[in-house]
Amino acid sequence: MRNRLGLASLALAVTLAGNAFAGPVEDAGAAYKRGDYATAMRLIRPVAEQGNTAAQYNLGTMYYNGEGTRRDYAEALKWYRMAAEHGDVESARRVGFMYANGQGVPRGDAEALKWYRLAADRGDAEAQNNLGVIYSDGKGIPPNLVEATKWFKVAAARFPASEKQKRDKAMKNSELLAKKMTSTQVAEADKLAREWKPK
Repeated sequence: MRNRLGLASLALAVTLAGNAFAGPVEDAGAAYKRGDYATAMRLIRPVAEQGNTAAQYNLGTMYYNGEGTRRDYAEALKWYRMAAEHGDVESARRVGFMYANGQGVPRGDAEALKWYRLAADRGDAEAQNNLGVIYSDGKGIPPNLVEATKWFKVAAARFPASEKQKRDKAMKNSELLAKKMTSTQVAEADKLAREWKPK
């Protein structure tokens, strides 16, 4: 389920918070862990429908992966968008990815940019890296090497040590772009990266 937490960890977090959803979420986590995705989906869906952001993300992931149901990108997008609109950063990045790749919606660079930007502004390194790609390639917008370099540098600084390959790749991308830029542009990108703060 959630890349970092999973339904079982979600259940623990909900229980510690004293949330009324603790029982169904714990049961959903146990079902998911044993591979009973249909039961996990049946149990987590009402929690998601009642507005629990983590449950919305998890339900979106189950639809995205076809766990407990057929793969349904449109339904996954619906749940990710709900979670993103309630502030879930990873869901916002996933909405951006789905627009960038035309999964469940027609491919839309402007929408991808919007959702990646939302996640990037809140500190998501993957989304920041994706913005670097969009600005360097000019997907749906004119190329902007200063913005691309800024986002690659910000992403490189925010990827955790456990994601060294991603951090190194983002840094390498910024170095490759710097070779195509003037010294003034490089200085501007460096300044923007240093001044960036999550919103």
